Amino acid sequence: MDATIHDALASWADFYLITGSAAAALTGLQFVVQTLIATETLRTVAAHDAEGGIDAFSSPTVVHFTIALVVSALVCAPWTEYGGLRLTLGAVGVGALLYSVVIFRRARRQRNYRPVLEDWIWHVILPFASYGVVFTSAIVIGHQAAWPLFALAAATLLLVCIGIHNAWDTVTFLTLRAVKADAKTKELDAPAAQ
Repeated sequence: MDATIHDALASWADFYLITGSAAAALTGLQFVVQTLIATETLRTVAAHDAEGGIDAFSSPTVVHFTIALVVSALVCAPWTEYGGLRLTLGAVGVGALLYSVVIFRRARRQRNYRPVLEDWIWHVILPFASYGVVFTSAIVIGHQAAWPLFALAAATLLLVCIGIHNAWDTVTFLTLRAVKADAKTKELDAPAAQ
């Protein structure tokens, strides 16, 4: 094993162990959230384009967590030289950038919710930037510079933060929508009860 790559990546092992574990745990929680969204109250609230909303806002959150987990695992793997790491991270970066374009198109097409500037920033721009940093880091990692490892770490952590924000945003949106729908139903039922 090349001592240079071993020394460079070994110092990041704890960071990626924590980040990867967090991403894995949060991915599991996202599955719980999706199950809760499928409950009767929320299902009726999001019925007119539920699939479009999930494709544009919920599925990408799982992908962001998963890519953070994959990057964490790749950096912790016992690489013998930088070429394999570069190639693998580059492939992940390119795939994720292409996926970001798909998400942009899905967000524009879905009819469940009209995205505002904050949504475009958190659901499209920041993930695209993070994936761009993963790709860029893959190209220059190991060229006698420390910044690609710091940039890759920042992109990975940003993906976890994006996932947390977006999951919370989705749950809050659906919860408020369900509360409003419930209040409206009670309002309509109240005159009939009198």
